Amino acid sequence: MKVGVLEYHGQVHILWVMVMAVLWSSCARATQELTIVPPPTNPLSRSVIGYGVVNVSYTHVVNEPGQAGVSLGYLRRGSIVRILERRLGEGNAESWVLVEGNYRGWLKETVVDIYGLEAQAKTAAEVMTE
Repeated sequence: MKVGVLEYHGQVHILWVMVMAVLWSSCARATQELTIVPPPTNPLSRSVIGYGVVNVSYTHVVNEPGQAGVSLGYLRRGSIVRILERRLGEGNAESWVLVEGNYRGWLKETVVDIYGLEAQAKTAAEVMTE
């Protein structure tokens, strides 16, 4: 009788170890970083995508997207621009936006906060420059 009891406890122990291994392996999944690439502007869309507010101290507006662009001038933090187009730069590494404001040229998308309405952009710019 003792042999049967020991065999039963041994089976329960093995089952318990298997359940813990499955639970542990399901919790140890590595998270994978997903890069989201915005699509280029649809040619059938409205003429203005939105309005942007420069979110860095200052940035250069360039004549073409990418590292080869020539500076047309610069914009300071809180400057409001109309966003006319979105495009991926060389090698799909960076997203760029065609802006119109003091200058008409390209900015890295990361240096502007984008809003759907001009009023939202104005409110954001006021908060940034206070």
